[in-house]
Amino acid sequence: MRTDHIAYKIMTSADFRQMQQRGQYAGSDADIADGFIHLSTAGQISATLDKHYPDQSHLVILAINLSVCGAALRWEPSRGDDLFPHIYAALSIDAVAAHGTLCRAADGAVMLPTP
Repeated sequence: MRTDHIAYKIMTSADFRQMQQRGQYAGSDADIADGFIHLSTAGQISATLDKHYPDQSHLVILAINLSVCGAALRWEPSRGDDLFPHIYAALSIDAVAAHGTLCRAADGAVMLPTP
């Protein structure tokens, strides 16, 4: 069983503005097609960025407080059979512990917002 308390969601700045206005996020096109909101742990976020957001700009990274997600949170195998956090509901703005513009450090690591 995973004990992570924080996971991360990458989205466009436009999607984040809509989330702030609506109070929730229904998901990206890929999330909606898969039936859940894709999140990543700190150790997974760089590979997620590289795979799903190559060459995109104006991205925001959200630190999600998983304890707010309740029964909607499931840890499921994905890339390389690693367990990823998935949310089977709209993502509430109340679950956002911190956010910031997505940036990489000099070594290429994604700089995570601090809750």
